Amino acid sequence: MTDHSARTSGPTYTLTTEVEFAAAHRLHGYDGNCARLHGHNWRVVVEVTGTQLDSVGMVMDFKEIRARAREVAKGLDHAYLNEIPPFDMINPTAENLAAYFHREIARLVDGETYQCSAVTVWENERSAVTFRP
Repeated sequence: MTDHSARTSGPTYTLTTEVEFAAAHRLHGYDGNCARLHGHNWRVVVEVTGTQLDSVGMVMDFKEIRARAREVAKGLDHAYLNEIPPFDMINPTAENLAAYFHREIARLVDGETYQCSAVTVWENERSAVTFRP
C-alpha cells in the first residue's frame, strides 16, 4: 500500500505541442560555416505544465498553446533573424531562440494553474536545445 499522506501536491500534467518556421541567420564571432548566412526549418516544441484540470478535463487546450506559439513564430517566419529584435543585438543561436520563445509564449499563456515549463528548438533533425527556467 502506498502512503500518499506525505505528498504535498497533486499530479502534474505536461502538455507538448510543436510549431515550425523557416528563417535565415548567421552567427557573429563563430569560427565555422555558421558565420555565413544560412537558413533552417526550425521546429519549436512547447511544454505547458499544470496541476489542475478544467471542467472539460484539460489543463489547457492544445489548440490554444499552438495558436500562441504560432503567433510568436509568425514574427520570425521567412525572416533574417539577425535583423529582428532581440537578435539584432544577440546572436540568433538555438539557445537564444529557445529562451526567446519561452519568454514570449510564457507571457501569452501562463495562468494561475499552468505555465510554459520548457521550450525545445530544433535547428535540424539531429540538433536541438531545451530551455527550462
